[in-house]
Amino acid sequence: MSKAERTKQFIIQKTAPLFNAKGYMGTSMNDMTEATGLTKGSIYGNFENKDEVALAAFEYNYNTIVNYLRQQIEVRTHSVDRLLVYPETYRKFLELPFLKAGCPILNTATEADDTHPQLRAKASAALQFWKKAVEKLIHTGIEKGEIKPETDATQLTYILMSIIEGAVMQAKVTGNPEVLKITMDFLEKKIQEIRA
Repeated sequence: MSKAERTKQFIIQKTAPLFNAKGYMGTSMNDMTEATGLTKGSIYGNFENKDEVALAAFEYNYNTIVNYLRQQIEVRTHSVDRLLVYPETYRKFLELPFLKAGCPILNTATEADDTHPQLRAKASAALQFWKKAVEKLIHTGIEKGEIKPETDATQLTYILMSIIEGAVMQAKVTGNPEVLKITMDFLEKKIQEIRA
């Protein structure tokens, strides 16, 4: 990795939590220079503009979550146990350092849905990726005889995603982890019900 690539990566790592916590509009150049210890010129020497930094920060935040979930899923063999990674992870959402500022998909989607088409497109693509990953887990489970064959993969996936994002939003706004416990217990029960 070249010095320029290392600097770019450093800027992304340092500004990613800012963009996730404060959003695109709320993150100022001053915030970015403070977080990185670099000058405005150094940041813009590596990125064309704030948009480019924000898009890279979203990718970084999103990939951190995807990689965490993937690691948890890969150590399990049964399809239902793999699906249970979602409620188990989001139950402790407020305790995970990289999720403390909130879910980057939810944060970005709510801020950028009408204001920033590029960020909106990134959040939309992330949701599509998540949907396909969960549906694939369910279909694989059906094929392996681990999940009841009548399970509607699309329906369960939408329910799982909506419960998680809704609970995260409420927990983040109120600071109350009870909503996570109650909704993730419910989601775990729904997932256990599809076990063949």
